Amino acid sequence: MSNIRGMRGFLASSIGVTCAAVLTLPLIPPAVATTARPALGAEVATSGRAVAGPAVRQEGAEPSVPGSTQSLPLVSSARDRDAGDPAEQGLSPGDVRHFSLVGVTWDTPDNELHGRVQVRTRSVGTGKWSGWQDLDTHNSAHAADPGTDEPASGRVRGSTAPLWVGESDGVEVRVTAEPAGPRPTDGPEDEVRGGGDDSTAHPEGAATLPAGLRLELVDPGEPAPEKVDPAGAPRPGSLNPETVETAEVLAASGANAELAPVGAAEIPALGRAATERELLALRGNELTEAQRAKPYIGPRPRIVTRRGWGANEGWRERQFSYTKKVKAAFVHHTATGSKYSCSQAPSLIRGIYRYHVKSMGWRDVGYNFLVDKCGNIYEGRAGGVAKPVLGAHTLGFNSNSMGIAVLGSYGTTKPTNASVKAVARLTAWKLGLYGANPRGKTYLTSGGGNLYRKGKNVRLNVISGHRDGYSTECPGRQLYRKLGSARASAARYQGR
Repeated sequence: MSNIRGMRGFLASSIGVTCAAVLTLPLIPPAVATTARPALGAEVATSGRAVAGPAVRQEGAEPSVPGSTQSLPLVSSARDRDAGDPAEQGLSPGDVRHFSLVGVTWDTPDNELHGRVQVRTRSVGTGKWSGWQDLDTHNSAHAADPGTDEPASGRVRGSTAPLWVGESDGVEVRVTAEPAGPRPTDGPEDEVRGGGDDSTAHPEGAATLPAGLRLELVDPGEPAPEKVDPAGAPRPGSLNPETVETAEVLAASGANAELAPVGAAEIPALGRAATERELLALRGNELTEAQRAKPYIGPRPRIVTRRGWGANEGWRERQFSYTKKVKAAFVHHTATGSKYSCSQAPSLIRGIYRYHVKSMGWRDVGYNFLVDKCGNIYEGRAGGVAKPVLGAHTLGFNSNSMGIAVLGSYGTTKPTNASVKAVARLTAWKLGLYGANPRGKTYLTSGGGNLYRKGKNVRLNVISGHRDGYSTECPGRQLYRKLGSARASAARYQGR
């Protein structure tokens, strides 16, 4: 116990040097932390003094829902600072329930966080603390278009991008407002990850932080084991027995019924001839004679369904939302860091899904598809992979487009060949369903953003990077540099 107190004192003193305001989370054993709920107004020690703060809300795992979210308020303490010093909030080292994904949210999505958010975490496996890692604070570029029902729900919050840290049981965070000037971009990948337009200076005199800052610690959980019948044989596709028979589960799976059996964990790959026959079955009434004679479409790739990666369909909005067609694809990176294994990709996606819905207040995960570093393709927002599902991925250009997010951060890290090939195969098929040429140009009408005013007709590449529609560094310069190769490969897959 004396060693714990000594370590706590050392860490608290080191934070006092760099942080203008911090919140200390009491050090409690992990077994107790799973159920501990400090009362409203509970005093929490911070840099040697007590500060009354709001309750620590820990959204526990419901009996039938794997995973959880711990939502911890960031509270400033009183400390003498020079006039003009940036505002700062934080959370000092403390034990928490296990989590693998971390992000920061605030009350109002229209308020941007002009500053720096850094976290360090303690690994369950090694017991060691990581170095400080930056969270992407320019996440507002990934959002639903203004005027749609998603941002009007009243539940949407501002947020950083989430960061995948692996299974952890300790966390420390510091949030610092930045004065006017460009955001720093130096530093190694996964230490400083750009997500916004670093060439854009912050508003003059911006030295405050948005209200309602909270640290979100996400445990993605594990899908429940397959349901078995009385004879002990597994029931195919029933990965989540507690919800397998709900209307939401059946609807999400049924949206792909033309491509795979209801309850399937994946949509299998098809050869070219079978894909062309499928195109005629899906959209034959809408095809021109030329398209019927020469349907430029790539072979359908294998796609892991929402059932396959363990989505809990009870979280999302029940109704699916569609646009008219798919004229373009926007490629993103998730800015979650690239330190994940491909076997962890389903957990990472479940974490992103929980963060988008539970922490940020979106109707569903924002991306239409996700791709991991091994080239596996995953269904994103529910509604059917062959249908024009309206996403929340590129603010201003979600209509008549789809969003593909490559899991990882690609500012300085190069994407794998497998992930770029997967983007090409996916776009060759999905764009081919709607007659779009991957090497071509198209026009989309802006719904409003920081590059194009609402209503402007904008000429874009059919396969574009996120930064082409919104001033942001996404999908990272290394992935953005590969889009030309993806366009050429996708066109080849289509037979062009």
